[in-house]
Amino acid sequence: MLPTPTCSSTPPAWTDLSKPLSSDFTPPTNKEIGATAHAEPGNPSVYLCGNSLGLLSKRSDQLIREELDAWRTRAVVGHFDHPKQRPWVKFTDEVHPLMAEISEAEVACMGTLTNNLHLMMDSFYKPTAERYKILCEAKAFPSDQYAFASQAKAHNLNPADAIIEDILSVLEREGSSIALVIFSGVQYYTGQWFPMESITKKGKEKGCIVGWDLAHAFANVPIQLHAWDVDFAVWCTYKYGNSGPGGIAGLFVHEKWHEVELPKYAGWWGHTLTTRFKMPPTFSPISGAQGFQQSNPCILALASVLGSLQSFTAVGMDKVRQRSLSLTAALDEKLRSSKYFVPPAEAAKGLNGNAKPAFTIITPEDPQARGAQLSLLFLPVGTGVMQKVFAYLMERGVVGDEREPDVIRLAPAPLYNTLLDVNAAVKYLEEAFGSLA
Repeated sequence: MLPTPTCSSTPPAWTDLSKPLSSDFTPPTNKEIGATAHAEPGNPSVYLCGNSLGLLSKRSDQLIREELDAWRTRAVVGHFDHPKQRPWVKFTDEVHPLMAEISEAEVACMGTLTNNLHLMMDSFYKPTAERYKILCEAKAFPSDQYAFASQAKAHNLNPADAIIEDILSVLEREGSSIALVIFSGVQYYTGQWFPMESITKKGKEKGCIVGWDLAHAFANVPIQLHAWDVDFAVWCTYKYGNSGPGGIAGLFVHEKWHEVELPKYAGWWGHTLTTRFKMPPTFSPISGAQGFQQSNPCILALASVLGSLQSFTAVGMDKVRQRSLSLTAALDEKLRSSKYFVPPAEAAKGLNGNAKPAFTIITPEDPQARGAQLSLLFLPVGTGVMQKVFAYLMERGVVGDEREPDVIRLAPAPLYNTLLDVNAAVKYLEEAFGSLA
């Protein structure tokens, strides 16, 4: 992953939040996203949806254009002779060092998240009569749930029996029957950052293989996969990683497995580069995660993720995380100060059951238990309050992410969002509730 930042438990001061952390990103204008009720159509929108799709960086834009030019001027020759000294056969060498947490050999930029998850589970999920269960979260992202169920079926197991949902208590109680622990680093719906180190440690104590889906954690929260003894991990890069819609993904395989778990589904791009183009009949995999590569990756997708990762490294991940703590804390405080806010404990007791429209926050209040995302639950549930508020925000250029039936996710991405975005989002949220009254 990206270099691991260090950070204190207390968010730093907000004094530097009025300007973007990076100048590489430009949000769409109000007009471009169809903010019909906004008086200034040419002004930038308030884009708080980086948890779903990050913005295009200027570096990515430039690199993609350069690769299109290389394709136009060099064609097939570009695989080995590139006008910018980035031959396509070795393009991932530009990406892996920026993506790696500790060593290039433990990560590979390849495929898609779900495809990589299947590759990893096919290697690491080895059910036996005594140990066959998969431990996952209760509300895993649907694509993960589909993958878990299909892998269980592939081993002639009943998903309803093989897949269990909980964490530490279940590990303690049923660890001897659990073959694989697989959780999201950051839960996509609530924004909770799971205690990855303690879950991994408990899983290893019980003899389980431990893997992680880092779709919402990559480029968002500090992660130490190698040090925590994680067996494998997968992630996409188009959220906080800003690689573009459907951008190329990544995977991690701990170095302790490099000579043990060799790729089961070989492809020529995982073959050692020195003999790859000699087309030998026998597969000779690159050591480690990169041996799992199958087909040659899309160069335009690689260029896009490379540009974004360059933006991260230009700033430094320590600053990115500190900025994230501050910006998310600012949004959290302003939302909790709203007269329409209901504390989570009160909302859970149903005290808003017959009250006026309101909202609560289902993301943990502890900064160390979340990334850049806050999930707002609108009350009373099931009454259409969320849909009305979401439409009001969009009409005024505030781009969040709606999750049916009652949640809006707002994510102040640290690279490009500012305190002005936070203030505008809260302002229009309050106006939206006022319009409902």
